[in-house]
Amino acid sequence: MSGKLCGSNLNILNCISILDWYIIKKFIGTYIYAIALIISISIVFDFNEHMTKFVTNHAPWKAIIFDYYANFVPYFSNLFSPLFVFIAVIFFTSKLAGNSEIIAMLASGTSFNRLLRPYMISAALIALVNFYLGAYVIPHGNIIRQNFEVLYKNNRKNTTAQNVQLQVAPGVIAYIQTYDDIHRRGYGFSLDKFEKKKLVSHMTANIIQYDTISDMRYQWKAINYKIRTLKGLREHIETGSEIDTTIVMEPMDLVFSRGQQETFTSPELLRYITKQKDRGSLNVVQYEVEYHKRIATSFASFILTIIGVSLSSRKRKGGMGLYLGIGLALSFTYILLQTISATFAINAGTPPLLAAWVPNLIFAVIAYFCYRQSPN
Repeated sequence: MSGKLCGSNLNILNCISILDWYIIKKFIGTYIYAIALIISISIVFDFNEHMTKFVTNHAPWKAIIFDYYANFVPYFSNLFSPLFVFIAVIFFTSKLAGNSEIIAMLASGTSFNRLLRPYMISAALIALVNFYLGAYVIPHGNIIRQNFEVLYKNNRKNTTAQNVQLQVAPGVIAYIQTYDDIHRRGYGFSLDKFEKKKLVSHMTANIIQYDTISDMRYQWKAINYKIRTLKGLREHIETGSEIDTTIVMEPMDLVFSRGQQETFTSPELLRYITKQKDRGSLNVVQYEVEYHKRIATSFASFILTIIGVSLSSRKRKGGMGLYLGIGLALSFTYILLQTISATFAINAGTPPLLAAWVPNLIFAVIAYFCYRQSPN
């Protein structure tokens, strides 16, 4: 089992032995099996819980299957990927140890560090796929899934905002007393422009309407407007019933809905965070946590794999039941820590980067301890 699969033009694959392929196939196969099993059960429970709402709101089967569950599966599979990784490693490694295969590998001269290599390759593949899905693919599906939930599960979506104030450009402050996202319309609008801390222009409008059909961004229409332009002691006033204007703000900048950060790809998140910080907005913590969490969760595959291998690679009496239980407990603890640290970042001012990486830092210490106790 220690021979290598060689190919003249595949230098990377030349380094992967038959032993590596054997463990990689076991790892990936068990990981996919765990996802299929647990997500299938989750779908059954979710459908049973929301069936009444689907029927009451006349949700079509096509929308239930393709808009909701087709996006439900990748979202929750990626969300609980650390759990599936841990279960997969504990399950098949315990089985290998129970069949004395781990003992045979170590007895043949294979070190425990060498044994970890195919596990780390598998963890890297899973981490890359999880990051790509979470950063670029799943956010688009989340938009469809959340819209379905608003229509057929009675999940209310925030569509209004009160007393919104933001900096739309250096020295330019916009204020909207009330904003209605359904009609993309704001009431009680004002726009102040400052130069060297002095007010040089003040615009007000009873209504401001976002132009949804324009090919250009940031196009607004001010209704019943007044513009005061100040030049020293002189003042020029312009009034009118309607004027088209460009203001560097969009509806998404005005209304914040629950779970909105999950609908942005990672590049969109980064641009949004940068734009909001430049405007002086403080309501970006949840977006920063989401951005950093996607990277941190991917690295969790390596940490939890090391813990899983270290716990389950010894042959012990009683089978794998105990270690599968420990694996489940540690996995749920990791997910719980993610939630708690994110809550602290949003409500207690913990730095978002630290909040996203705290579970990994804690479990890295656990992984090191388990690794030190692993068989020689």
